Amino acid sequence: MEFEFPNEDLMSVCQTNEEESEEKENWKMFFDGASNALGHGIGAVLVSPEEDHYPVIAKLNFYCTNNVAEYEACIMGLQAAIERKIHILEVYGDSALVIYQLRGEWETRDSKLIRYHKYVSKLIESFDKICFTHLPRKENQMADALTTLAIMFKVGTDVKIQPIMINLRECPAHYSSVEEEVDGKSWYHDIVHYFKFQQYPKQSSENDKKTIRRLAMNFFLDGDILYKRSRDLVLLRCVDSAEAWRIVEEVHKGICEAHASGHMLARHVMRAGYYWLTLETDCIDLARKCHKCQIYADRIHTPANSLHVLTSPWSFLMWGMDVIGLITPKGSNRHRFILVAIDYFTKWVKVASYANVTQKVFKIKHHNSVPYRPKMNGVVEATNKNIKMIIEKMTDVYKDWHEKLPFVLHVYRTIIRTSTRATPFSLVYGMEAVLPIEVEIPALSVLKEVQLEEAKWVNTCYEQLNLIEEKRLTAFCHGQLYQKRMIRAHGKRVHHRQFQEGELVLKRILPNQQDPRGKWKPNWE
Repeated sequence: MEFEFPNEDLMSVCQTNEEESEEKENWKMFFDGASNALGHGIGAVLVSPEEDHYPVIAKLNFYCTNNVAEYEACIMGLQAAIERKIHILEVYGDSALVIYQLRGEWETRDSKLIRYHKYVSKLIESFDKICFTHLPRKENQMADALTTLAIMFKVGTDVKIQPIMINLRECPAHYSSVEEEVDGKSWYHDIVHYFKFQQYPKQSSENDKKTIRRLAMNFFLDGDILYKRSRDLVLLRCVDSAEAWRIVEEVHKGICEAHASGHMLARHVMRAGYYWLTLETDCIDLARKCHKCQIYADRIHTPANSLHVLTSPWSFLMWGMDVIGLITPKGSNRHRFILVAIDYFTKWVKVASYANVTQKVFKIKHHNSVPYRPKMNGVVEATNKNIKMIIEKMTDVYKDWHEKLPFVLHVYRTIIRTSTRATPFSLVYGMEAVLPIEVEIPALSVLKEVQLEEAKWVNTCYEQLNLIEEKRLTAFCHGQLYQKRMIRAHGKRVHHRQFQEGELVLKRILPNQQDPRGKWKPNWE
């Protein structure tokens, strides 16, 4: 029997790992993070030895600073490199703070970045060799573009075109929360200890020591009592939290209670000779939570919502209607109501007086609202006010007010409106109305028209009617500018108030409600 061994010169055979047999090659990573008004995004690019690029981007759903975003981008890139089992990595970034802190050349002092620095240090242990290099922003354009894309990308997954999927990080690595530990000591304990023994608290940094020395300059120690030296050299006694609460309650709602506002209450306490660091904040909180201060507070007149204006696209397309009445005394024709209608575009007004105004006859839509502040239209309300003011000044015998309505309409239609910078008459007929006094004492414009032949005068009227569209378009532009000014002026007085289901609120007591407290009834309940 003959045995054939094709590899009889081999002494031994062993199996090796393919990854260990391959030569470890250098990879590069570019990262960048950004935080601005549009949002917070991070991006990183892994570059293989064959110059293949592998981008990774993410959008941060939590508030962060630029430095935190840079650390998040670096961590995301390192995690992607670990998943690809990269052992040698060159990291490039345009954030000098992050690069030099990771290289150990700069000290990490910011409390928000300390945890990031520790986490990156753990990730670095997964690499055989890693180096960090700072480069200018213009040389880091791809990572910067990915960051911008992550911030601005808003396409959802419900569209027909398959969008780019961007990971969302809901939880930040650092929370801006402060845990308070109650040690039973007063807020001025460290200052008193410094005055007595010239010593600082344990584990205090240089900044803490500087703060204590700076605060001590404005205080004076008399035995065991600490005084605050005010700007006018008056000594105010420093009290702890328990004594401060007693003082604030006594000054606010004690024997000589005044229920002053928070800012005024803080000044009353200082005039009484007391001081603590959170004096004004505590006074404001107490005044806000005081029940009597709430129910006897002034009525709120500032608007709670932004102004929403109503615009008519063209003339005589939208009308507003309202009723003036019940009018006393009645007219001589026994009419008690005035029905007012106004065109939103030209501000053309029509009025008519009636003895009774019913919903069925005039097809008026009724809207439910609060009894003391019914839902109405601002344009019609302003028109009603102007018409009433003109009637008051034109009427001698008040029962004959209905006879003055045609003259009131003529006056209103020939006055230039602020919103359109034109008269309603000119926007409807294309020309200005001629006043009776202009005929009795002829003006220059009237004399020119009198000398014209009837045919030429008719042609002139037609020409003015041909130009009426331009006048209306100009009035429309003026109306839009006027509405913008009105919204801007209204927005300065808006104090947004939003309520959610389950919240406790105070209800306003209306003037028509009967209350046994009479003159001393509160404004809210």
